[in-house]
Amino acid sequence: MRGQSLVAPGWWDYTTLDREILDSAAKLTAEDLLQLSRPGFTVKFYDTLELFYTAEALEYLDSWKQSTESEPVGICGPVGPTEQLPLVAQIVNDLEIDVRSGHFWGMDEWYIDGREVPVDHPLSFARADLELCFNKIDKKFRMPDENLHFPSADNMKAYTDLYDSVRCAVMQGGQGEVKHWAFNDPPKREGEYSDNPPPPEIYRELKTRIVELHPMTVIQNARTSGGGVVTNVPSKAITVGPVETWKSGKVSIWQAGTHDNPFGMRLTAFMISKKLADSSVPMSLLADHPDVQFSFYRSGIGTCETEMH
Repeated sequence: MRGQSLVAPGWWDYTTLDREILDSAAKLTAEDLLQLSRPGFTVKFYDTLELFYTAEALEYLDSWKQSTESEPVGICGPVGPTEQLPLVAQIVNDLEIDVRSGHFWGMDEWYIDGREVPVDHPLSFARADLELCFNKIDKKFRMPDENLHFPSADNMKAYTDLYDSVRCAVMQGGQGEVKHWAFNDPPKREGEYSDNPPPPEIYRELKTRIVELHPMTVIQNARTSGGGVVTNVPSKAITVGPVETWKSGKVSIWQAGTHDNPFGMRLTAFMISKKLADSSVPMSLLADHPDVQFSFYRSGIGTCETEMH
C-alpha cells in the first residue's frame, strides 16, 4: 500500500512516490537534465525566451507544411503556454505561408453545468486560441473553421475519431504542477485503486473525456489565469486522452519555468528518461511513447536548493 498524498488526501499524485525517486530528481543539475536524453526522448535547452517561443511556434508551421488536401496533417496545441500563438500568426502572415489544408486540435476545455464553457467565457481555451492566433491569420492563408477542432460535450467521439483520418504530427503541451499534460491528472484514490494507482496500461486506455480536476490543478489555474480566485475556476474539464496522444507522431512539452517548479520539471524528465512510468505522475507515462521532446528555457530551470525569501 502506497503512502497518502501530502497535498490532497483521497487523490494520487507525485508525493506518493518512493522517496528515492523524489530525491534523485531533486539532485539533478541543469546539465544533468541534458544528459537524460535517450532514443525516443530528447531534452533541449533554449537560452532566451525569444528563441524558446519561436521554436515552439515553428512546430505549428512544420506540421502544417506537411499537410495536403488528400493527406491532411495537424497539430494539437495547448493554452498554457500561449506566448507562441501570436508568433504562429505573424510567421504565417509575414511569410505568406498557405496553411489552408492544415488542421488544429485544441487539447482541452473547461466544463461547467453539463457543457463545455462557451467561446465567450473569459476562461475559454477555444477563445484564447482564436483571439491569440487563428483570428489573426490572414484569411487568404488560414485553414477553414471546420479544420479547427475543439473538444465539446457532444463531439468527444468525433474528436477522437479524427485522429484516425487526419495525421497529428505533434501534440504540444506544457506541464502542470500535478505533472499532467492537457488535463490528464492523477486519478482519485478510490475503489480498486485505493491502495495503488492504476497501472500505466490501464491509464493509457483513456480517451477524450470529462475529468474531475486534481485540487492542485484548480489552484494552479487560479494562480495563472484567475488572479488566485479559486472559486472562479471550474473543477471539471474536457481533455484529450492518452489514446489520442499515442496516435500523435511526437509529443512536445515546453517548459519555461512558469507552470511548474524546478523540482517538477526535473521529476518528469527523470522518470521518462529512466522509463519509470507511474500513473500518479501522468507525464511519466510518456516514457513509453516513441518520440517525446522536453524543451526548457535554461533560466527557468532553477534549482531545488533550500532558499529563504
